[in-house]
Amino acid sequence: MSILVFIEQRDGKVRSVSREALGEATRLAGALGGPVVGVCAAAADPGLGALGEAGAERVLLASNAAFGRYDGSGYAAAVVAAVEKEKPAAVLFSASTMGKDLAPRVAARLGVGLASDCTGLAVEGGRLTATRPIFAGKAIQKVAFTRAPAMAGLRPKIFAAISRPGASAAVEPLAIAYDPAASRARVVDVVAASGGKVDLTESEIIVSGGRGMKGPEHFALIEKLAEALGASVGASRAVVDAGWRPHSEQVGQTGKTVSPKLYVAVGISGAIQHLAGMSSSRCVVAVNKDPDAPIFKVADYGIVGDLFEVVPALTEAVRHLNAQG
Repeated sequence: MSILVFIEQRDGKVRSVSREALGEATRLAGALGGPVVGVCAAAADPGLGALGEAGAERVLLASNAAFGRYDGSGYAAAVVAAVEKEKPAAVLFSASTMGKDLAPRVAARLGVGLASDCTGLAVEGGRLTATRPIFAGKAIQKVAFTRAPAMAGLRPKIFAAISRPGASAAVEPLAIAYDPAASRARVVDVVAASGGKVDLTESEIIVSGGRGMKGPEHFALIEKLAEALGASVGASRAVVDAGWRPHSEQVGQTGKTVSPKLYVAVGISGAIQHLAGMSSSRCVVAVNKDPDAPIFKVADYGIVGDLFEVVPALTEAVRHLNAQG
């Protein structure tokens, strides 16, 4: 039986989170004994053949002029049609903003269970099992699936993509019965907050600031360190609620869940809601003047000190290393 992977595309480009999902599907395929097949809804082919290098053997393309922008009903119809055609053992999504909206729609239509925000997948006794954090990351839940196909949403930046240089995937048309005019909701416009910024969920390095910054004017320190590191800027909920930073930068239970290679927390105490959004980071560096701040319990490296002295020193050190090549 095959493993079906939903391929996200935005503005005609395949997103990196889909390559991560294809990589995990390829690793599971040996145990489940089937090919890896992608399914994509788009207005035109966004270069799906190249996904052979990421692990896909075939990609089903549901093409519709309305699919240039995300259409929940239409995208769900495409995935359901792919499931009916392929009869897969499992269907994988990224637990991105799009995936978190789409996967439950598909699960409801198919009448199957969904494990969301998974940080681990395995095959035991020929069946897929998933592990996922619960209770704001205080516990890890292991789940199995009672009906096929098993459906899982994969936390971005947790699963590694693979590379098969020179491989290509066969792109096949997928016919679906869908009338955009019958949709209950449609996207009429997308207003980007700022151009050129990498989405936090896809960032390799994030520098986040909390209430310890004492005001929005001091976030220039965070931005300078982020620029030196080639990082994205994040923020705690308290900072966003105060209007210091936009909601798109909020990390935490009510913001974005991130898993970068490096997470630098500056002036963030480490409330459980914030830890739930970044605790799966590979390396955490914390800067806080309070030695008993909860953030130090999850930090790999901690600096107890005045951030207004520490951050400029860190920024200068990073710039010095960059200059040395």
